[in-house]
Amino acid sequence: MTRAEAGQRLDVFLSAASGLSRARVQRLIEGGHVRVDGHPQKPRHRVSPAETIQLHVPPATPLDLTPEPIPLDILHEDDDLIVLNKPPGMVVHPGAGRSTGTLVHALLAHCETLPGIGGVERPGIVHRLDRDTSGVLVVAKTESAHQSLSRQFKARVVKKRYLALVHGEVRQDSGRIEAAIGRREDDRKRMGVRGRGGREARTIYHVLRRLPGMTVLALDLETGRTHQIRVHLAHIGHPVIGDQVYGGRRERRRAAVDEPRADRQMLHAWRLAFHHPTTGAWVEFSAPIPEDFLHLSGPVPE
Repeated sequence: MTRAEAGQRLDVFLSAASGLSRARVQRLIEGGHVRVDGHPQKPRHRVSPAETIQLHVPPATPLDLTPEPIPLDILHEDDDLIVLNKPPGMVVHPGAGRSTGTLVHALLAHCETLPGIGGVERPGIVHRLDRDTSGVLVVAKTESAHQSLSRQFKARVVKKRYLALVHGEVRQDSGRIEAAIGRREDDRKRMGVRGRGGREARTIYHVLRRLPGMTVLALDLETGRTHQIRVHLAHIGHPVIGDQVYGGRRERRRAAVDEPRADRQMLHAWRLAFHHPTTGAWVEFSAPIPEDFLHLSGPVPE
């Protein structure tokens, strides 16, 4: 334990040391799988160099989920990971209101070794895309790959580029949005820009094409907050076309344009790059731009 690590919360320290997500470490602590000097502690416990900390990751627990043979658009697969093109409308993992037809159900049918990787609830999942966001997504097939990818996402090594079709004609050819994001006090299910209590969030955008009343943007994320792109673009007055949560009437009035016809939010995870968890080689993947996006945007420059 370094001097800088002394005094950290137990869950924060173990997450950094193990490569597991903080949420999973918290579940392990609450499940009695962590001991400090032989005794259980709370996630908020402050660690000390004089302490002996033991972390036990239990074997994978069988999932109470039924695999479903849903077709997957696989861009790449090897012994460690699957890279796929998620279609719009597909939920990544089961949750409130969605117990079937998710990407996890499809993955369980495709890969028999997946159950338990990265935890019971979300096997193999190291990041997610919103239901109506399309594009490239990586899934771990082994525990070591899951830990490696999780560490890379946490350390912001992974490079993510998105495409968005937004309301209004963005004037600057490129820009940087820096605005902290947190849950809204008036609606805890929605995120928003917060002056106090938010977490730092940074998005870089580049104009690829301007159209009457709308703009095609390429966006690079320097942080990975929930709904970051959608919140940031609405914040600057250019909400994502088709966004039913953050592209309301007020935002559309600010963009000074009637809403084009879109059945979902026009946001696409275009490219993803990271170090391969086994070889260490830098690998890059891209997902084809969906037809519904191209129907509105026309050809998109590379």
